Amino acid sequence: MKKTFLILALAALCFVGKNVRADEGMWLPMFVERLNYVDMQKMGLQLTPEELYSINHSSLKDAIVGLSESPNPRGYFCTGEIVSKNGLLFTNHHCGYGSVNKLSTVEHDYLTNGFWAKNFDEELPVDGLTASFLIRMEDVTAEIFSVIDDTMDWMTRQSAIKEKISELEAAASEDGKYNPVIKGFFEGNEYYMFVYQVFMDVRLVGVPPSSIGKFGGDTDNWMWPRHTGDFSIFRVYADAEGNPAPYSPDNKPLTPKHHLPVNIDGVQPDDFTMIWGFPGSTERYMTSFGIDYNVNVFYPIVIKFFKKQTEVMDEFMVNDPAVNLMYADDHAGKANTWKNFIGQVTMLPKNKVSDTKRQLEAQFSEWVNANPERVAEYGNALQSLENMYAMLGEVSKKVYYPNFTMQVGPLGLASAAISYVEAYDNMKAAKTKEEKAEAQEKFNAIEEEIKVMAGNAFEGTYQPCENKMFVEMMKIYAADLKGDDAASIFKVIDKKYKGDIDAFCNEVIEKSIFSDQERLTKFMEKPNVKKIKKDLAYQTAKSLYKQLLEAIPVYQMVNMQIAPNDHLFVKGLREFYAETQPGKSLYPDANSTLRMSYGSVKDYQPADAIHYDYVCTANGILEKYKPGDFEFDAPKELIELIENRNFGPYADKNGELITCFLSTNDITGGNSGSPIMNGKGELLGLAFDGNWEAMSGDVNFEPRLQRTINVDVRYVLFIIDKLGHADNIIDELDIVKSEPKPDRIEIVQ
Repeated sequence: MKKTFLILALAALCFVGKNVRADEGMWLPMFVERLNYVDMQKMGLQLTPEELYSINHSSLKDAIVGLSESPNPRGYFCTGEIVSKNGLLFTNHHCGYGSVNKLSTVEHDYLTNGFWAKNFDEELPVDGLTASFLIRMEDVTAEIFSVIDDTMDWMTRQSAIKEKISELEAAASEDGKYNPVIKGFFEGNEYYMFVYQVFMDVRLVGVPPSSIGKFGGDTDNWMWPRHTGDFSIFRVYADAEGNPAPYSPDNKPLTPKHHLPVNIDGVQPDDFTMIWGFPGSTERYMTSFGIDYNVNVFYPIVIKFFKKQTEVMDEFMVNDPAVNLMYADDHAGKANTWKNFIGQVTMLPKNKVSDTKRQLEAQFSEWVNANPERVAEYGNALQSLENMYAMLGEVSKKVYYPNFTMQVGPLGLASAAISYVEAYDNMKAAKTKEEKAEAQEKFNAIEEEIKVMAGNAFEGTYQPCENKMFVEMMKIYAADLKGDDAASIFKVIDKKYKGDIDAFCNEVIEKSIFSDQERLTKFMEKPNVKKIKKDLAYQTAKSLYKQLLEAIPVYQMVNMQIAPNDHLFVKGLREFYAETQPGKSLYPDANSTLRMSYGSVKDYQPADAIHYDYVCTANGILEKYKPGDFEFDAPKELIELIENRNFGPYADKNGELITCFLSTNDITGGNSGSPIMNGKGELLGLAFDGNWEAMSGDVNFEPRLQRTINVDVRYVLFIIDKLGHADNIIDELDIVKSEPKPDRIEIVQ
């Protein structure tokens, strides 16, 4: 999920085209006028290009925010949008989940119960959360390519590019005022710089209970129909001059360059929609070999480990609020990943994506072979990729199985001791006085680090949960890797414990210094390396680490060969399209940079005789509601509001409360929280998911099936107003509605 581009003459052919398929593509904003504007106008856009993207005047881009946990981010985990003149920010519930989790305690469990600040003073600072606004983007391809030539090998080329990127970014930062980020596009064939202003004081304003924000849980994730109130609310603060500043009680709400009005008229089929945000990564130029590797090797490994880990967490989280808070964020991330990968493993073959790619590769190869110069440049790219992915398939288990296993329970702590023991052995092996002194100094430094780590090693974890994860990961490993493919510790388990993983793990848990805080603390008062070497958890971690070290060189070599061949293939592919389909527009893969997609509100038919409507209503909450269920419980007050049809001004013309709606926009991870807007740039809702039937969409867009799932802004306002009783938030918004007008529109604060 990353990518890059060629040179300017070719860009005019490949990047500009007449036959743009309106729904497909994550387009760079600076090219809107040249590439997309006419099509967007025809579909319903009513803004000028300058109102969409401008570096000199306020424009739509100035309301779009990249969310990160870094003061100098190079990418964004989610998107947010500014919706008031006081820096109010909407994003998804699952985007704010980690921040809310961080602020929650058992006594003040905002994750479970929700939170609503009724004034600025009640808003809660979120440590580490940052909000980035794009100031400008510019093409720096020529500057980057000025430092490379065809005589360079791949690694030399990459080193020169990296050095030039650092130089250009430093110059554009204006002594730290901005955060410039240069990224490659079309597999390193083009480079663009994005200059951001990063605000470091972001505060929680409101969030619904998780029973609303995560209604449906993992069962409904990626599914339609959907009834999830997936939103949370923050505010961006600045210093007195409106500049970014660390948290201070003296900071003021940011006055943004632009904020989005909120339209509560609702949507109709074929209404124009556009989504702006920071999509994380797609792989639309991946070859059939990469797809087959993911489907047959990589995704199944991750699914197996992550699914089991979340199942173990579930077992302990559901009955203990404290444990739930400990693991909530980690659980959410892993659960989202394994279900996403299950969807891809299912839908990539079902939608015949590899077959589609193979047909393209055959056409490309025929085009290459028709010209000796093309053969010389591109002739080996596809064959090399096929060979490399085959090698990757052979080595991957020996990388991922030990890696995932040695991260859990006592093995995670024992792994940290490996460098300590190695430093001790190096100290003992040192010959000269200088060598001994250097080795002693290094050993002492690592020992101090280990002591600090040991002091809080078990903080934020629940040992019964950690121990069970350790047992289950060891069982997965033992079931799938046997004989010479397994780490040496499993020969010990087979011989001494007769292959009984439970018996072995129980002994580790009962006796290892790394499985109990009291034992570890006591040991570190007077550490003994010889005792560590005899510890079963250490021996296991060391064995897994040894296997990992043996496999990593091949794994890294293969990946280093994939990158230059991907670069060549995409370079050639763009030439192929320019020559054979000159009207075809190519867009770069997502790479966590600001993009725009456009489409329309639309239903879909996932299978024969099955039709999905473009909206779903609060009636579905009543149908799915299961009191006490971890995924389908809901607040009693919400159920009563729905049963009494107390929807206020947020009902549609039929008196129904729309919870979510579908559109044909092209999005991926990182777009979560993105605004979905109408042709006037007014907020209709928040994008938060894709649909199950198009889980292959990151690799190949599926126009017949691919839909974006959006939470309707009317449901968002309904929850804020009727359930959160946060009139102050409603009153802060610029609400747009055809007659009759809503009860509140705006007040001056």
